[in-house]
Amino acid sequence: MLISILATLLFGCIYFYLKLPAVNLHAVEFYTFIFLLCAVYCAVSLLMTGFRAGSLRDYVKHLVKKCTIPVVALAAFLLIAVVGSVAGSVFFRAKDYAGLLKLEQGDFAAEVEEVRWDQIPMLDENSANTLANKKMGELSDLVSQFEVDNSSAQINYRDIPVRATYLNYGDIIKWWKNRKAGIPAYLLIDMVTQEVTVQRLAEGMKYSPSELFNRNIYRYLRFHYPTELFYDVNFEVDDEGVPYWCATVVRKTIGLFGGTDVRGAVLVNAVTGESAYYPIEEVPSWVDRVCSARLIMEQYDYYGMYQSGFWNSILGQSGCTKSTSGYNYIAMDDDVWVYTGVTSVGGDESNLGFILVNQRTKNARYYVCAGANENAGMSSAQGAVQQYSYMATFPILLNIGGEPTYFMALKDASQLVKMYAMVNVSQYQIVAVGSTVEECQGNYASQLAKNGIAQVDTEETSERQEVTGRIAEIRSSVMDGDTWYFIRLKDGNAYYLINGREYPVATILNVEDLVTITYQAGEDEIIQGSSIERK
Repeated sequence: MLISILATLLFGCIYFYLKLPAVNLHAVEFYTFIFLLCAVYCAVSLLMTGFRAGSLRDYVKHLVKKCTIPVVALAAFLLIAVVGSVAGSVFFRAKDYAGLLKLEQGDFAAEVEEVRWDQIPMLDENSANTLANKKMGELSDLVSQFEVDNSSAQINYRDIPVRATYLNYGDIIKWWKNRKAGIPAYLLIDMVTQEVTVQRLAEGMKYSPSELFNRNIYRYLRFHYPTELFYDVNFEVDDEGVPYWCATVVRKTIGLFGGTDVRGAVLVNAVTGESAYYPIEEVPSWVDRVCSARLIMEQYDYYGMYQSGFWNSILGQSGCTKSTSGYNYIAMDDDVWVYTGVTSVGGDESNLGFILVNQRTKNARYYVCAGANENAGMSSAQGAVQQYSYMATFPILLNIGGEPTYFMALKDASQLVKMYAMVNVSQYQIVAVGSTVEECQGNYASQLAKNGIAQVDTEETSERQEVTGRIAEIRSSVMDGDTWYFIRLKDGNAYYLINGREYPVATILNVEDLVTITYQAGEDEIIQGSSIERK
């Protein structure tokens, strides 16, 4: 018996250290842990006795005799798991599942602030990661020892939307060489300017996912909070630039395993390891990602399917809705809000509206807006430049002139951003494209006005001007695969920059041709042109 107990304890310690199960009756992995402990005890006990059973019945009797306590314990835990699962079944608790996400009706034009063209976040995750790796390649002291993590999270850093990413040790040898000093920096990628900033630390980060043994952030959290249920661990940065790990703590609110909901967060200083638990209503304002987007989508789908009961979700499906196939983020009120479209369970390409959910507070709002879903908006944008076979990124939702608008980048086969597009959500045949964000927004504002939808009175559009004159000089240059034309008019010193791919008329212009150029007011020697017309 003593040998069996010692062997079980040894196995349990090793398993717990490697797999890190929560010691909590609401955690499925805890029951797996108990089952394995009982199985190991019984196996060692039987091996020690050297029993040879004549039949299966004899074997079972001997097993019960030698392993009464673990068998009874296993049966008890199995009963608890079965009863708890049934008690949390959506069949019996559909209304409770529908109530996990509390939605408020919202006014999009009033609540979502309009953004200037020079404040629109343009980077998706793939582009941000590409920029981060490119920047890393320029840092000779870091690139040989560390690697950029292949994910980046959108946060608000000092009220600026950025993507933050951290470094990992290159391999176990590099971990051994650098473990005392820790990871010396992290990267912030400005989503508007696309500038990558390397934030070097006076003292390196000692706790991260790439650490081994007790400084591994997941192991550190489990050893300090053995009973907590963790959902996600996100990289965050406070307003002073101190790196933290934000571990989302959840609870099961329906039965034993159902109704996953956010209870709070554990914040771990990535440098010192100091940690503290905060209920969700007390999480510091600089934290942006407590409620996971995946969990929010799951909770909305419960609401959409079961708000009228379980049987309605099976028979008739009256009023049943679901989230669309993707989501993105909006920076608003110094917080990050996740948004997704809401469509019927029939699976068409139209939206009934969309939801915005604050990832720190879980404040959720629903906006009625019939129109195209994100995929249909992407198709409309790609159709406007179908001759180039560009692919649209998943859109960002913006307020342009009070109109919900999809904004997306258009990339070529090499994943280089070539153009930008805006698509009106309600009337997705209204599509504007441009080689710059400024040009795209100007074209979109013109289309809104032309169709009598809205007048976008922004500083940028009010400064859009026209000039007519004869060409004195024309030059060309190939940049990023496109031919750009530099046109100087008579009686002027400025060169107007025109994209030949977007405005083919520029390719056939000659000196002395009379043209009208639309441009953004400015005092630079080279001025970005928005359009050109030959008279």
